[in-house]
Amino acid sequence: MRTVHETSAGGLVIDGLDGPFEEQVAALIGRIDRRGRMLWSLPKGHIEQGETAEQTAIREVAEETGIEGKVLAALGSIDYWFVTEGRRVHKTVHHYLMRFSGGELSDEDVEVTEVAWVPVRELPSRLAYADERKLAEVAGELIQKLQTDGPSALPPLPRSAPRRRPQTHSRARRRGQSRGPDESAPGRAGGCGQGP
Repeated sequence: MRTVHETSAGGLVIDGLDGPFEEQVAALIGRIDRRGRMLWSLPKGHIEQGETAEQTAIREVAEETGIEGKVLAALGSIDYWFVTEGRRVHKTVHHYLMRFSGGELSDEDVEVTEVAWVPVRELPSRLAYADERKLAEVAGELIQKLQTDGPSALPPLPRSAPRRRPQTHSRARRRGQSRGPDESAPGRAGGCGQGP
């Protein structure tokens, strides 16, 4: 079985970062899995040729939620494996903490069933994947630093060079084409898979 490596990026967009924690909300996307369950996750997608991970995070958030965000800090990366179309895929997803900067929530992206503003305090119970729940914890710590000590307290963003070559995608992602069932269902060894 051929192994391919894919890299994606996405973000946790927070509105109300300068206000009290109880009023802060995060933008999540929902997709229906094969069993008919709504799985809530962070918006993300493939890094395209010529894009940095940060640029991809901004673009994917806009495409999947209709809103704009500004990257503040790296939350970390998640990597996992899945099998689709006779290939073993090793996927790495870089996530960023982002400040809401405009737009309105929209679920016009065909790959997304629903979008919602979710209170930040509810992220541990709403996010479907344990790895993303851990990223939400990191985001909480960064938000606290931001509010206590200001933007200079956030760690610098890691260097990210633009992608030089197109990725070999496990499935072509064109607007109007939905993900296959293998790509939207949890499938990672160790307990929690991710969508692409």
